[in-house]
Amino acid sequence: MAIVPFVIVALVAAWGSRRVSASELTHAGDAVRVGLIQGNVDQAIKWSPERALVIFDEYIKMTRRAIANGAQLILWPESSTPFLFEEEQAAANRMRVLAREAHASLLFGSDQIEWKLAGNRRVPDKYFNSAFLLRPDGTTAGVYRKMHLVPFGEYVPLQRLLFFAAPLTEQVGTFEPGTRPALLPVDGHPVSVAICYEVVYPSLVRQFVEGGSELLTTITNDAWFGETSAPYQHFEQAAMRAIEEGRYLVRAANTGVSGIVDPYGRVIERSAIFQPAVLLGEARFLKTTTFYGRHGDVLAYASVLVTVVFLLMSRRRIE
Repeated sequence: MAIVPFVIVALVAAWGSRRVSASELTHAGDAVRVGLIQGNVDQAIKWSPERALVIFDEYIKMTRRAIANGAQLILWPESSTPFLFEEEQAAANRMRVLAREAHASLLFGSDQIEWKLAGNRRVPDKYFNSAFLLRPDGTTAGVYRKMHLVPFGEYVPLQRLLFFAAPLTEQVGTFEPGTRPALLPVDGHPVSVAICYEVVYPSLVRQFVEGGSELLTTITNDAWFGETSAPYQHFEQAAMRAIEEGRYLVRAANTGVSGIVDPYGRVIERSAIFQPAVLLGEARFLKTTTFYGRHGDVLAYASVLVTVVFLLMSRRRIE
C-alpha cells in the first residue's frame, strides 16, 4: 500500500514530462507580439504633480520603442498614468493618437471615478482601481475594475468599527470593488486582466477563462516591497495561473518583475527589478481548456478526502 503514492507521483511526472516535451499549446492559436513597459517609477514621486509630465513622456517614449519593434499589444503597469485617464482629456488624447498611429492595442492601469449629482454640482461618488484597453483606432474597447481589493491598502474593512485605521487609505482614497470579471477584446480575442494581487486567486483567473479569456494579462505595482523576495514570489505565483489554465500570461510591473510565461510555466521573457525595461515577445491566444479549468479544485478536495480516509483506516488498525 505504501508504494501507491510513489506510483502516482511517477505516473504524473511521466505524463507531465511528455506534455511539456510536446509543447502543443505553443503552436496553437493566433500569435500576438506583446510589448511590456516597465517604467520603474519611484513610489515617492509617482503622484507628484511636478513629475507627472516627465513620467508620462517617458512611458510614451518607451511605448514608441515597443511599437518600433513590432508590438501589437502593449501593457503599462497598474495605475501607471500619473493622471486619471477619463478626467485628463489632453493626456488621454495623446495615448489615443499613439494607439491609432501604431495601429496597436494599449492596455494600462488608471484610477477611475464614478460621479454623482449633488444639487447642481458633480461630485465624486466612487473610486475604482481600473484597467483600460484602447483599440488600434484609439477608441476605448473596455474597462475592467479590480474586484479583489487589498485590505488597509485600498480600503478599510469594517471602516466604522476600525475608524482609527482610515488614515492608512487617505492618500489613495477608499476604492470600491468591481462587480464583474469583464473581458477586454484584442483583435477579436477576449483577454482578461488581473490587477496586482488578484492574480494569486486561482478561482478568479479560472472565472476569467470560463468567461472566454484566451490570454491572461496582469498589471501591478510592486514598488512597495523594495529589494525583498516579494516581487519574485508575486511573479512565480502569477506563473502558476498560466500552468493551471493552459494560457500564456503576460505581466507588466512598475518596478518588476515583468515577463511572459508560456502555458507550461516556462518564462520566455523576464525583467530585473528596479530597472526601466521594454520587453518584447510572442504570446498566443488559446482556447483549449485544462482539467483545472474545467473542474477547479475538485482534485485537491478529493486528495484531502482520500487522506482523511487513509488516516481513519490507519487509526482503526492501530486500535
